[in-house]
Amino acid sequence: MFTRERGGILITEHFEERSLEIAQELLPLRSVRFVCDDFKIEDAKEVIAEAYKSEEKPKTLILGAKSFTIPAQNALLKILEEPPRNIVFVLMAPNKSTFLPTVRSRLSLSVESVQKERMALNIQLSSLDLNGLFSFVKEHERLKKHEAKEIIEALLYQAISVEKVPLTSVQLEGFDKAFRLIELNARMQSVLVMVLMNFLKEVKRGR
Repeated sequence: MFTRERGGILITEHFEERSLEIAQELLPLRSVRFVCDDFKIEDAKEVIAEAYKSEEKPKTLILGAKSFTIPAQNALLKILEEPPRNIVFVLMAPNKSTFLPTVRSRLSLSVESVQKERMALNIQLSSLDLNGLFSFVKEHERLKKHEAKEIIEALLYQAISVEKVPLTSVQLEGFDKAFRLIELNARMQSVLVMVLMNFLKEVKRGR
């Protein structure tokens, strides 16, 4: 079972907020947060360097990210198994599958049971026109990778569950391609235009 004193893996959608809460709860003991979108090998090296700084009292290293690369996780394996004196690790991510089995085997794991809140979107897909499309794209063109994924997920949820739009194969393929493009760090503006163009009233009438 995960506790902030003993550390471990915590699966939570809100890892940024939880990392701050845990740091506050640990006071007056020291903690160091390493929170980012994608945890990479260079981040792992910073964590390892911080872990080997001599400490007289317990220090907690809080690692939170949407994703942890395989090289980064492999770099952390030894130090997770045999942490330096007075060092406690807390790892956080939205999904258990984010972590390699070898990482999960070294730390206790807990899953926060929190119902995911659906993002409210200022758009009507079933009656979308060019003005609505460009307004929405302008509003969401500068997003981090995890925020971009959330917008695409929210659009898909709105189409299927809120507006109950019978999606065509072209529209479904657009969503699928959008997730792949976000992983490749494509411009959010281009991704949104690609997805939303398939919902334009003018386009649908031309089919």
